[in-house]
Amino acid sequence: MEQIKQTLAEVHTELEDNFAEVVEWRRYLHQHPELSFQETETARFIAEKLSSFGYENIQTNIGGYGIVATLAGKAAGPTIALRADFDALPIEDEKETAYRSKTAGVMHACGHDGHTAALLGTAKALIKHKDSLNGKVVLLFQPAEEVPPGGAKAMIEDGALDGVDYVYGAHLNSAAPLGKIGVGKGFKMAAVDKFAITIQGKGGHGAAPHEAVDPIVIGSDIVSALQKIVSRRVNPLESAVVTLGVFQSGQAFNVIPDTARLEGTVRTFNADIRQQVRKQIESIVAGIATGFGATYSIDYLHGYPALYNHPEETALLQRLFAEEFGEEQVIPLETGMGAEDFAYYLQEKPGSFFKVGSRNEDTATHYPHHHPKFDIDEQALLITEKAFTKIVFSLLGS
Repeated sequence: MEQIKQTLAEVHTELEDNFAEVVEWRRYLHQHPELSFQETETARFIAEKLSSFGYENIQTNIGGYGIVATLAGKAAGPTIALRADFDALPIEDEKETAYRSKTAGVMHACGHDGHTAALLGTAKALIKHKDSLNGKVVLLFQPAEEVPPGGAKAMIEDGALDGVDYVYGAHLNSAAPLGKIGVGKGFKMAAVDKFAITIQGKGGHGAAPHEAVDPIVIGSDIVSALQKIVSRRVNPLESAVVTLGVFQSGQAFNVIPDTARLEGTVRTFNADIRQQVRKQIESIVAGIATGFGATYSIDYLHGYPALYNHPEETALLQRLFAEEFGEEQVIPLETGMGAEDFAYYLQEKPGSFFKVGSRNEDTATHYPHHHPKFDIDEQALLITEKAFTKIVFSLLGS
Protein backbone atom coordinates (compact mmCIF):
# COMPACT_ATOMS: atom_id res chain seq x y z
CA MET A 1 0.00 0.00 0.00
CA GLU A 2 2.79 2.43 0.84
CA GLN A 3 4.48 1.65 -2.46
CA ILE A 4 1.26 2.46 -4.32
CA LYS A 5 0.94 5.76 -2.48
CA GLN A 6 4.54 6.63 -3.30
CA THR A 7 4.13 5.76 -6.98
CA LEU A 8 0.89 7.73 -7.20
CA ALA A 9 2.56 10.72 -5.58
CA GLU A 10 5.31 10.54 -8.19
CA VAL A 11 2.74 10.34 -10.96
CA HIS A 12 0.86 13.36 -9.67
CA THR A 13 4.09 15.34 -9.47
CA GLU A 14 4.75 14.45 -13.09
CA LEU A 15 1.23 15.54 -14.01
CA GLU A 16 1.85 18.89 -12.36
CA ASP A 17 5.17 19.25 -14.16
CA ASN A 18 3.52 18.44 -17.51
CA PHE A 19 0.45 20.58 -16.94
CA ALA A 20 1.52 23.35 -19.32
CA GLU A 21 1.80 20.78 -22.10
CA VAL A 22 -1.71 19.50 -21.44
CA VAL A 23 -3.04 23.06 -21.57
CA GLU A 24 -1.23 23.52 -24.88
CA TRP A 25 -2.99 20.41 -26.27
CA ARG A 26 -6.35 21.60 -25.04
CA ARG A 27 -5.90 25.01 -26.64
CA TYR A 28 -4.76 23.50 -29.92
CA LEU A 29 -7.88 21.32 -30.00
CA HIS A 30 -10.00 24.32 -29.04
CA GLN A 31 -8.62 26.26 -32.00
CA HIS A 32 -9.23 23.36 -34.40
CA PRO A 33 -12.65 21.90 -33.57
CA GLU A 34 -14.43 19.36 -35.73
CA LEU A 35 -18.09 18.41 -35.79
CA SER A 36 -19.45 14.97 -34.93
CA PHE A 37 -18.61 12.29 -37.53
CA GLN A 38 -16.07 14.65 -39.14
CA GLU A 39 -13.18 14.47 -36.62
CA THR A 40 -10.43 13.30 -38.98
CA GLU A 41 -7.70 15.73 -37.90
CA THR A 42 -8.55 15.44 -34.22
CA ALA A 43 -8.24 11.65 -34.43
CA ARG A 44 -4.92 12.01 -36.22
CA PHE A 45 -3.66 14.40 -33.51
CA ILE A 46 -4.61 11.95 -30.75
CA ALA A 47 -3.05 8.94 -32.46
CA GLU A 48 0.20 10.82 -33.08
CA LYS A 49 0.44 11.91 -29.47
CA LEU A 50 -0.16 8.38 -28.19
CA SER A 51 2.49 7.04 -30.53
CA SER A 52 4.97 9.67 -29.36
CA PHE A 53 4.39 8.57 -25.76
CA GLY A 54 5.41 5.04 -26.69
CA TYR A 55 2.03 3.34 -27.15
CA GLU A 56 2.22 0.54 -29.69
CA ASN A 57 -1.22 -1.03 -29.38
CA ILE A 58 -3.23 1.80 -30.97
CA GLN A 59 -6.39 1.00 -32.90
CA THR A 60 -7.83 3.69 -35.16
CA ASN A 61 -11.15 4.11 -36.98
CA ILE A 62 -13.05 2.32 -34.21
CA GLY A 63 -16.75 3.09 -34.55
CA GLY A 64 -15.93 5.88 -36.99
CA TYR A 65 -12.94 7.99 -36.00
CA GLY A 66 -12.59 6.45 -32.54
CA ILE A 67 -9.23 5.46 -31.10
CA VAL A 68 -8.49 2.69 -28.61
CA ALA A 69 -5.07 2.41 -27.00
CA THR A 70 -4.20 -0.39 -24.57
CA LEU A 71 -1.53 -0.32 -21.90
CA ALA A 72 -0.55 -3.65 -20.35
CA GLY A 73 0.95 -3.67 -16.87
CA LYS A 74 3.72 -5.89 -15.59
CA ALA A 75 1.40 -8.60 -14.32
CA ALA A 76 -2.12 -9.89 -14.87
CA GLY A 77 -5.11 -8.17 -13.33
CA PRO A 78 -8.36 -6.37 -14.15
CA THR A 79 -8.82 -4.20 -17.23
CA ILE A 80 -10.03 -0.64 -16.71
CA ALA A 81 -11.31 1.59 -19.49
CA LEU A 82 -11.14 5.40 -19.34
CA ARG A 83 -13.05 7.47 -21.87
CA ALA A 84 -12.78 10.96 -23.39
CA ASP A 85 -14.91 12.39 -26.21
CA PHE A 86 -13.55 14.82 -28.80
CA ASP A 87 -16.27 16.23 -31.08
CA ALA A 88 -17.29 19.89 -31.17
CA LEU A 89 -20.56 21.76 -31.72
CA PRO A 90 -22.01 23.91 -34.55
CA ILE A 91 -21.65 27.13 -32.56
CA GLU A 92 -19.75 30.32 -33.36
CA ASP A 93 -17.01 30.95 -30.78
CA GLU A 94 -17.61 34.39 -29.27
CA LYS A 95 -14.74 34.36 -26.76
CA GLU A 96 -12.05 37.02 -27.01
CA THR A 97 -9.12 34.72 -26.29
CA ALA A 98 -5.94 33.80 -28.14
CA TYR A 99 -7.15 30.21 -28.41
CA ARG A 100 -10.65 30.88 -29.75
CA SER A 101 -11.83 28.62 -32.57
CA LYS A 102 -10.30 29.18 -35.99
CA THR A 103 -13.16 27.34 -37.69
CA ALA A 104 -16.18 29.51 -38.44
CA GLY A 105 -19.37 28.25 -36.85
CA VAL A 106 -17.71 25.41 -34.93
CA MET A 107 -16.40 25.41 -31.36
CA HIS A 108 -15.70 23.22 -28.36
CA ALA A 109 -18.56 24.52 -26.23
CA CYS A 110 -18.89 21.47 -23.99
CA GLY A 111 -15.36 20.77 -22.79
CA HIS A 112 -14.55 17.81 -25.01
CA ASP A 113 -11.22 19.39 -25.89
CA GLY A 114 -10.43 19.36 -22.17
CA HIS A 115 -11.53 15.76 -21.77
CA THR A 116 -9.22 14.68 -24.57
CA ALA A 117 -6.25 16.70 -23.34
CA ALA A 118 -6.67 15.32 -19.82
CA LEU A 119 -6.82 11.72 -21.00
CA LEU A 120 -3.76 12.28 -23.17
CA GLY A 121 -1.94 13.63 -20.13
CA THR A 122 -3.08 10.60 -18.17
CA ALA A 123 -1.86 8.30 -20.95
CA LYS A 124 1.59 9.91 -20.96
CA ALA A 125 1.96 9.50 -17.21
CA LEU A 126 0.68 5.93 -17.09
CA ILE A 127 3.04 4.50 -19.69
CA LYS A 128 6.05 5.62 -17.66
CA HIS A 129 4.79 3.58 -14.72
CA LYS A 130 3.29 0.55 -16.46
CA ASP A 131 5.51 -1.83 -14.50
CA SER A 132 3.70 -0.70 -11.35
CA LEU A 133 0.39 -1.96 -12.70
CA ASN A 134 -1.25 -5.37 -12.43
CA GLY A 135 -3.73 -5.43 -15.28
CA LYS A 136 -4.51 -3.28 -18.31
CA VAL A 137 -5.72 0.23 -19.00
CA VAL A 138 -7.82 0.82 -22.14
CA LEU A 139 -7.96 4.42 -23.31
CA LEU A 140 -11.14 5.21 -25.23
CA PHE A 141 -11.01 8.35 -27.35
CA GLN A 142 -14.52 8.68 -28.70
CA PRO A 143 -15.97 10.76 -31.54
CA ALA A 144 -19.53 11.98 -32.02
CA GLU A 145 -20.88 12.24 -28.51
CA GLU A 146 -23.08 15.21 -29.36
CA VAL A 147 -25.25 13.73 -32.14
CA PRO A 148 -27.31 10.53 -31.89
CA PRO A 149 -26.72 7.71 -32.64
CA GLY A 150 -23.39 8.89 -31.20
CA GLY A 151 -19.97 7.32 -31.17
CA ALA A 152 -20.12 5.15 -28.05
CA LYS A 153 -22.51 2.57 -29.47
CA ALA A 154 -20.48 2.21 -32.66
CA MET A 155 -17.22 1.85 -30.73
CA ILE A 156 -18.74 -0.87 -28.56
CA GLU A 157 -19.98 -2.68 -31.67
CA ASP A 158 -16.41 -2.50 -33.01
CA GLY A 159 -15.10 -4.22 -29.89
CA ALA A 160 -13.85 -1.27 -27.83
CA LEU A 161 -15.00 -2.89 -24.58
CA ASP A 162 -13.87 -6.42 -25.35
CA GLY A 163 -12.04 -7.74 -22.30
CA VAL A 164 -12.82 -4.64 -20.21
CA ASP A 165 -13.91 -5.20 -16.62
CA TYR A 166 -14.74 -1.63 -15.52
CA VAL A 167 -15.31 1.66 -17.33
CA TYR A 168 -15.05 5.22 -16.03
CA GLY A 169 -15.61 8.60 -17.59
CA ALA A 170 -15.30 12.25 -16.58
CA HIS A 171 -16.99 15.44 -17.76
CA LEU A 172 -16.04 19.01 -17.03
CA ASN A 173 -18.82 20.97 -15.30
CA SER A 174 -19.07 24.75 -15.50
CA ALA A 175 -21.91 24.70 -12.97
CA ALA A 176 -19.58 23.50 -10.19
CA PRO A 177 -16.61 25.34 -8.65
CA LEU A 178 -13.07 24.29 -9.43
CA GLY A 179 -11.94 21.57 -7.03
CA LYS A 180 -15.35 19.98 -6.60
CA ILE A 181 -16.04 16.54 -8.04
CA GLY A 182 -19.60 15.33 -8.51
CA VAL A 183 -20.19 11.65 -7.75
CA GLY A 184 -23.50 9.83 -7.55
CA LYS A 185 -25.03 6.37 -7.99
CA GLY A 186 -28.07 5.30 -9.94
CA PHE A 187 -29.75 7.10 -12.83
CA LYS A 188 -28.07 10.49 -13.20
CA MET A 189 -28.78 11.48 -16.83
CA ALA A 190 -31.84 10.82 -18.94
CA ALA A 191 -32.56 8.85 -22.06
CA VAL A 192 -32.97 11.18 -25.03
CA ASP A 193 -35.33 10.64 -27.95
CA LYS A 194 -36.13 12.89 -30.89
CA PHE A 195 -39.34 13.07 -32.89
CA ALA A 196 -40.40 14.92 -36.03
CA ILE A 197 -44.05 15.26 -37.03
CA THR A 198 -45.19 16.27 -40.52
CA ILE A 199 -48.81 17.31 -40.91
CA GLN A 200 -50.19 17.28 -44.45
CA GLY A 201 -53.22 19.51 -44.72
CA LYS A 202 -54.79 21.40 -47.61
CA GLY A 203 -53.71 24.90 -48.44
CA GLY A 204 -56.04 27.75 -49.20
CA HIS A 205 -56.84 31.42 -48.88
CA GLY A 206 -56.72 32.94 -45.44
CA ALA A 207 -60.17 34.42 -46.04
CA ALA A 208 -61.72 31.02 -46.72
CA PRO A 209 -60.48 28.66 -43.97
CA HIS A 210 -63.48 26.37 -44.41
CA GLU A 211 -62.13 25.34 -47.80
CA ALA A 212 -58.74 24.35 -46.38
CA VAL A 213 -57.33 21.90 -43.87
CA ASP A 214 -55.18 24.16 -41.74
CA PRO A 215 -51.97 22.42 -40.54
CA ILE A 216 -51.10 25.35 -38.29
CA VAL A 217 -54.29 24.98 -36.24
CA ILE A 218 -53.88 21.20 -36.19
CA GLY A 219 -50.24 21.53 -35.16
CA SER A 220 -51.17 23.97 -32.41
CA ASP A 221 -53.65 21.50 -30.97
CA ILE A 222 -50.99 18.79 -31.12
CA VAL A 223 -48.47 20.99 -29.27
CA SER A 224 -51.00 21.70 -26.55
CA ALA A 225 -52.05 18.05 -26.24
CA LEU A 226 -48.47 16.75 -26.07
CA GLN A 227 -47.83 18.94 -23.03
CA LYS A 228 -50.50 16.99 -21.16
CA ILE A 229 -48.72 13.64 -21.53
CA VAL A 230 -46.39 14.23 -18.60
CA SER A 231 -48.97 15.93 -16.36
CA ARG A 232 -51.86 13.54 -17.02
CA ARG A 233 -50.53 10.26 -18.39
CA VAL A 234 -47.20 9.67 -16.63
CA ASN A 235 -47.06 8.51 -13.03
CA PRO A 236 -46.17 11.64 -11.01
CA LEU A 237 -43.54 9.62 -9.15
CA GLU A 238 -41.68 9.13 -12.43
CA SER A 239 -39.72 11.74 -14.40
CA ALA A 240 -40.35 12.71 -18.00
CA VAL A 241 -40.02 15.70 -20.30
CA VAL A 242 -41.74 16.37 -23.62
CA THR A 243 -40.46 19.53 -25.31
CA LEU A 244 -41.28 20.94 -28.75
CA GLY A 245 -38.43 22.97 -30.19
CA VAL A 246 -39.51 23.41 -33.82
CA PHE A 247 -42.81 24.52 -35.38
CA GLN A 248 -42.44 25.47 -39.04
CA SER A 249 -45.31 26.28 -41.38
CA GLY A 250 -46.37 28.92 -43.86
CA GLN A 251 -44.73 31.90 -45.52
CA ALA A 252 -47.46 34.48 -46.04
CA PHE A 253 -49.87 36.17 -43.62
CA ASN A 254 -52.96 35.53 -45.74
CA VAL A 255 -52.24 32.01 -46.99
CA ILE A 256 -53.14 28.77 -45.25
CA PRO A 257 -50.17 26.46 -45.98
CA ASP A 258 -50.23 22.81 -47.01
CA THR A 259 -47.94 21.42 -44.34
CA ALA A 260 -46.51 21.98 -40.88
CA ARG A 261 -43.48 20.39 -39.27
CA LEU A 262 -42.95 19.91 -35.55
CA GLU A 263 -39.83 18.61 -33.86
CA GLY A 264 -39.20 17.82 -30.24
CA THR A 265 -37.45 15.72 -27.66
CA VAL A 266 -38.47 13.24 -24.98
CA ARG A 267 -36.39 12.68 -21.82
CA THR A 268 -37.01 9.79 -19.43
CA PHE A 269 -35.26 7.45 -16.99
CA ASN A 270 -37.65 4.51 -16.83
CA ALA A 271 -37.63 2.31 -19.97
CA ASP A 272 -41.37 1.56 -19.66
CA ILE A 273 -42.18 5.27 -19.37
CA ARG A 274 -40.01 5.87 -22.41
CA GLN A 275 -42.16 3.53 -24.49
CA GLN A 276 -45.38 4.85 -22.96
CA VAL A 277 -44.58 8.42 -23.95
CA ARG A 278 -43.81 7.39 -27.52
CA LYS A 279 -47.13 5.56 -27.82
CA GLN A 280 -48.97 8.57 -26.38
CA ILE A 281 -47.34 10.91 -28.89
CA GLU A 282 -48.29 8.64 -31.78
CA SER A 283 -51.86 8.27 -30.49
CA ILE A 284 -52.38 12.01 -29.97
CA VAL A 285 -50.99 12.97 -33.37
CA ALA A 286 -53.12 10.34 -35.11
CA GLY A 287 -56.30 11.39 -33.32
CA ILE A 288 -55.96 15.13 -33.86
CA ALA A 289 -54.63 15.03 -37.41
CA THR A 290 -57.17 12.55 -38.76
CA GLY A 291 -59.96 14.17 -36.78
CA PHE A 292 -59.42 17.40 -38.73
CA GLY A 293 -59.01 15.67 -42.08
CA ALA A 294 -55.22 15.82 -42.37
CA THR A 295 -52.66 13.09 -42.90
CA TYR A 296 -49.43 12.83 -40.96
CA SER A 297 -46.11 11.07 -40.55
CA ILE A 298 -43.91 10.65 -37.48
CA ASP A 299 -40.17 10.06 -37.53
CA TYR A 300 -39.18 8.86 -34.05
CA LEU A 301 -35.53 8.34 -33.13
CA HIS A 302 -34.51 6.51 -29.97
CA GLY A 303 -31.32 8.21 -28.85
CA TYR A 304 -29.06 7.48 -25.91
CA PRO A 305 -30.35 5.40 -23.00
CA ALA A 306 -30.47 6.75 -19.46
CA LEU A 307 -27.07 6.88 -17.76
CA TYR A 308 -26.89 4.57 -14.75
CA ASN A 309 -23.90 4.73 -12.40
CA HIS A 310 -23.32 1.35 -10.77
CA PRO A 311 -23.52 1.59 -6.95
CA GLU A 312 -20.39 -0.37 -6.03
CA GLU A 313 -18.15 1.38 -8.56
CA THR A 314 -19.58 4.76 -7.61
CA ALA A 315 -18.97 4.10 -3.91
CA LEU A 316 -15.37 3.32 -4.84
CA LEU A 317 -15.02 6.71 -6.54
CA GLN A 318 -16.54 8.41 -3.51
CA ARG A 319 -13.88 6.85 -1.27
CA LEU A 320 -10.94 7.34 -3.63
CA PHE A 321 -11.71 10.98 -4.39
CA ALA A 322 -12.26 11.74 -0.71
CA GLU A 323 -8.79 10.30 -0.04
CA GLU A 324 -7.20 12.25 -2.86
CA PHE A 325 -8.97 15.60 -2.73
CA GLY A 326 -10.69 15.70 0.67
CA GLU A 327 -14.21 14.72 1.65
CA GLU A 328 -15.46 18.30 1.39
CA GLN A 329 -14.50 18.39 -2.29
CA VAL A 330 -16.66 15.42 -3.25
CA ILE A 331 -20.20 16.60 -3.85
CA PRO A 332 -23.39 14.82 -4.92
CA LEU A 333 -23.73 14.46 -8.68
CA GLU A 334 -27.00 16.14 -9.54
CA THR A 335 -29.60 14.19 -11.47
CA GLY A 336 -30.64 15.98 -14.66
CA MET A 337 -32.53 15.48 -17.89
CA GLY A 338 -29.46 16.02 -20.06
CA ALA A 339 -28.13 13.01 -21.96
CA GLU A 340 -24.75 11.32 -22.45
CA ASP A 341 -23.84 8.42 -24.69
CA PHE A 342 -21.44 7.19 -22.00
CA ALA A 343 -24.65 5.45 -20.90
CA TYR A 344 -23.97 2.79 -23.55
CA TYR A 345 -20.68 1.82 -21.90
CA LEU A 346 -22.41 1.51 -18.53
CA GLN A 347 -25.03 -0.77 -20.05
CA GLU A 348 -22.22 -3.14 -21.01
CA LYS A 349 -19.80 -2.89 -18.07
CA PRO A 350 -19.90 -1.77 -14.43
CA GLY A 351 -18.49 1.67 -13.83
CA SER A 352 -19.33 5.27 -13.12
CA PHE A 353 -19.43 8.72 -14.71
CA PHE A 354 -18.34 11.75 -12.67
CA LYS A 355 -18.12 15.49 -13.21
CA VAL A 356 -15.23 17.84 -12.46
CA GLY A 357 -15.96 21.45 -11.50
CA SER A 358 -14.42 23.94 -13.94
CA ARG A 359 -15.60 27.41 -12.88
CA ASN A 360 -13.71 29.97 -10.85
CA GLU A 361 -14.35 33.57 -9.77
CA ASP A 362 -13.82 34.83 -13.31
CA THR A 363 -17.23 35.15 -14.96
CA ALA A 364 -15.68 33.92 -18.22
CA THR A 365 -15.88 30.41 -16.73
CA HIS A 366 -19.52 30.75 -15.66
CA TYR A 367 -21.19 30.28 -19.03
CA PRO A 368 -23.20 27.06 -19.37
CA HIS A 369 -22.23 24.24 -21.69
CA HIS A 370 -23.19 24.83 -25.35
CA HIS A 371 -22.92 28.61 -24.88
CA PRO A 372 -20.87 30.55 -27.50
CA LYS A 373 -18.67 31.97 -24.72
CA PHE A 374 -18.14 28.70 -22.86
CA ASP A 375 -14.71 28.37 -21.24
CA ILE A 376 -13.08 26.59 -18.30
CA ASP A 377 -10.51 27.01 -15.59
CA GLU A 378 -7.86 24.76 -17.07
CA GLN A 379 -6.76 23.58 -13.62
CA ALA A 380 -9.77 21.27 -13.95
CA LEU A 381 -7.73 19.28 -16.46
CA LEU A 382 -5.13 18.49 -13.82
CA ILE A 383 -7.83 17.44 -11.38
CA THR A 384 -9.30 15.14 -14.02
CA GLU A 385 -5.89 13.58 -14.64
CA LYS A 386 -5.35 13.02 -10.92
CA ALA A 387 -8.79 11.46 -10.62
CA PHE A 388 -8.12 9.05 -13.49
CA THR A 389 -4.70 8.03 -12.17
CA LYS A 390 -6.09 7.62 -8.66
CA ILE A 391 -8.61 5.11 -10.05
CA VAL A 392 -5.99 3.23 -12.04
CA PHE A 393 -3.36 2.86 -9.32
CA SER A 394 -5.93 2.06 -6.65
CA LEU A 395 -7.33 -0.82 -8.71
CA LEU A 396 -4.22 -1.98 -10.53
CA GLY A 397 -1.34 -0.83 -8.36
CA SER A 398 1.09 -3.59 -7.51
